[in-house]
Amino acid sequence: MTDGAGLRVGELPDDLSAAEAGMWQAFRNGSVYDLRAGDTVIDDPHGGHPWGPERTVRARIMCWLLLDGPPALDGRVASLKLAGVQIVDPLDLAGGTIEPYVEMKGCRFEKEIVLPESRFTTLRLVDCAIPRLEAARLHTEGDLHLPRCRFHNGVRLTDAHIGTDLLLNQAVIYRDRRDNSLVGDGMTIGQDLQAEMMQSHGELSLRGAKVGVSLSLRGSRLANPYGRRALNAPQLTVERTMYLTPAGIGDPVLTSGRTPAHGTRVQRFECEGGIRLDDGRFGDAVDFEQARLTLRDDQEISLRRVQVPELRFLGRRPQRGRVVLNGARVVTLIDQATSWPGAGQLQMGGFQYEYLVPRGPFPLARRLQWVAAATPEYNPEPYERLATVLRNGGEDEEAREVLLAKQRHRRENLPIAAKLWGYVQDWTVAYGYRPGRAAVWMGVLWAVTSFAFAHAAHPPLKSGEHPPWNPSIFALDLLLPLIDLGQAGYWQLRGGWQWLAAAVILLGWVLATTVAAGASRTLRRH
Repeated sequence: MTDGAGLRVGELPDDLSAAEAGMWQAFRNGSVYDLRAGDTVIDDPHGGHPWGPERTVRARIMCWLLLDGPPALDGRVASLKLAGVQIVDPLDLAGGTIEPYVEMKGCRFEKEIVLPESRFTTLRLVDCAIPRLEAARLHTEGDLHLPRCRFHNGVRLTDAHIGTDLLLNQAVIYRDRRDNSLVGDGMTIGQDLQAEMMQSHGELSLRGAKVGVSLSLRGSRLANPYGRRALNAPQLTVERTMYLTPAGIGDPVLTSGRTPAHGTRVQRFECEGGIRLDDGRFGDAVDFEQARLTLRDDQEISLRRVQVPELRFLGRRPQRGRVVLNGARVVTLIDQATSWPGAGQLQMGGFQYEYLVPRGPFPLARRLQWVAAATPEYNPEPYERLATVLRNGGEDEEAREVLLAKQRHRRENLPIAAKLWGYVQDWTVAYGYRPGRAAVWMGVLWAVTSFAFAHAAHPPLKSGEHPPWNPSIFALDLLLPLIDLGQAGYWQLRGGWQWLAAAVILLGWVLATTVAAGASRTLRRH
């Protein structure tokens, strides 16, 4: 009986080194082939200590084992489990189907790993030094684990299909020749993508990727000084939550998938460069709690047309750049006053939200500054959305204050004549949003005109057909439109008194309409 390599069962190829022969036997036995020296400095795959031929195997022999290796010993399952091994030459399994279980810990690859269009059950590379991982259209039935690995020239997982989880916790990924760290465009992950406390030096690209459960970047540090974006993930789909939040240092297993307990030393999510999540779909939430966002003037946190039930914008305010929410649709917005940037750094055109849940003090005056920051050029939409949300929450008085602020902002863009008229409306009746002020002005005007008309000449229109002269009722009859108190139609005024009466009638219409509008809003609220 022979295996696929033309060898009889139990035979070893003639040209194997001692290290390779040991790996061959361990593969058949399904056991871990451990060549570590027991010294943390020497065994560090990322350190500068050289590893000799006693720890070195050729990539070609590994490919032989994985693609057409010998059968397992009786009662064993063949698998490639390596620890502390150095692999020379590129590990090229492109297009291959690898059935054995593969796990490598603390290994050092001198050349890139090439896996395009290959198929694995599960692939685990833990704490390995890898020049580059080229794995476009890789397919795994189970997990792809790459925790604590260091990739010196990037990772490519374009259109890969990961059956369950993709783990990149504490991985360090440097840029490739196109300034990308990890390219996962079009990637599909059956369950979680965990990249907690990861370091990315270059653009992390997840355009059109789909994650079956959650995407966690807790405690990760993304930096891309070479381009505009550190995270580029338009049309990303996450069935549950995307976490850009802190991770607990020293115990990442317990903090994975949850917020660190109070008192735990944490590492916040940090991003130096733009974030693009345009057209993303998230089933539960996008969480920016305690995130540190550092932007240049030409960079932005872009959430254009994002759809998510809950947006938790609770990070540190970016000092430069922009936050863009144009066209985003959110059910609940959880935010804090200290997280939003200032004027000219916020855009909210078409931003829809139904509920506001502020974390900490967020007075209405600060909320109005939030809207004004998004509308350096007048746009009524953000004001009207905020007023609607406040009114639906029973805050009718605050909703009127928002609409009043809208009118004041609009006034600043009007011609001088209209602007002056706007100031008059604001000072007198607050554009109709404070009807009590209109009632006070009506009372003042009634008192003043009653006193004035008491000194006016008032010959009757028809002798003998007039009631007794009463200047107070006469003034009130002029002030109240549509109500006849039996005075205004019986007396004739001349000269300046006639002009005063006309002015009182005009002001009465304006003030009475304002009071009626305010009363009708009050009745609708109740």
